[in-house]
Amino acid sequence: MVRKFTYMQTMFLTATTILLFATIFGAIETRQRRSENKPGPSFNGATSWVNTRPLTLAELRGKVVLVDFWTYTCINWRRTLPYIREWSKKYKNQGLVVIGVHTPEFSFEHKFENAGHSINDMDIEYPVALDNDYAIWDSFQNQFWPALYLIDANGQIRYQKFGEGDYTESELQIQKLLKEISARNLSTELVTVKPKGFEAAADWEHLRSSENYLGYNRAIGFSSPEGLIADKKVVYSPPNGLALNHWALAGGWTIEKERITNTEPGKIIYRFHARDIHLIMGPAKAGASVRFRVLINGQAPGRSHGLDVNSNGYGIVKDQRMYQLIRQEGPVTDTEFQIDFLDSHVEVYDFTFG
Repeated sequence: MVRKFTYMQTMFLTATTILLFATIFGAIETRQRRSENKPGPSFNGATSWVNTRPLTLAELRGKVVLVDFWTYTCINWRRTLPYIREWSKKYKNQGLVVIGVHTPEFSFEHKFENAGHSINDMDIEYPVALDNDYAIWDSFQNQFWPALYLIDANGQIRYQKFGEGDYTESELQIQKLLKEISARNLSTELVTVKPKGFEAAADWEHLRSSENYLGYNRAIGFSSPEGLIADKKVVYSPPNGLALNHWALAGGWTIEKERITNTEPGKIIYRFHARDIHLIMGPAKAGASVRFRVLINGQAPGRSHGLDVNSNGYGIVKDQRMYQLIRQEGPVTDTEFQIDFLDSHVEVYDFTFG
């Protein structure tokens, strides 16, 4: 159930509780890591750098530094990217340095070629540190995707923002720190963005489904009558009906800790309530492709198809990434989604919504 809070109720929520509700309702992703006895924020430990030589915070003294923690399959971060991109372009000649820190969530996101391809595909021109070992993440004692930190010209963290939203406030904080360096020729107008595709803002008013993982480590709502059986191939069947935010499998699948995989054609059924549905997946064999078809309420999606699906519901899995399968037109209601994999050897990780 999604609760809406009045202003006065919200004022009594602690910051921790607010972050918890943001996590539950899909605005933020969180991971806890051990960070006891760690030194202060640092870029030490980056496994690679993209778009730049290796950088240090010490050499960036005198600049305002925006540090953006992200991982390329995170829809919550993806919807913040238009603002990060535009802030970098607008303020880079006025003293702002944007550093993206790509800290992977899934095992395939550790691959340099996957992260590098996403950086090119998403038109990210500012420096990016690849943080495969969570060294930078831990040095900031960070726990969230996305997470934004603003560091002033003296090297002090002056502002932080976890999750989506508050773009006006974040930009005003950027301007405030830049004015401390020099007020000359600083534009006080706010950037204007017109996000589309994956980057379009979620339909928060009608969103009733939150992120759900399919691996047994974090899966919830699994409803096939056989029950969830770990690390063993099972021929699953769908139930007679699904409750909202529950899902089921049909066909031969193996449910592993992080993902599910098939060795024969099979399907996933999910009952959701959102405008958009995304699925993080990829071919289980390098260079392979897997054909699929999606249906909503038993019908081809038509005009409600996503970026990676045609109007008849057909698409192909070629890369390890997030696929947009449905972007509904018209009223948003409880909807039964089905994806039929027409080939074997697909790996599926996570549903996200918008």
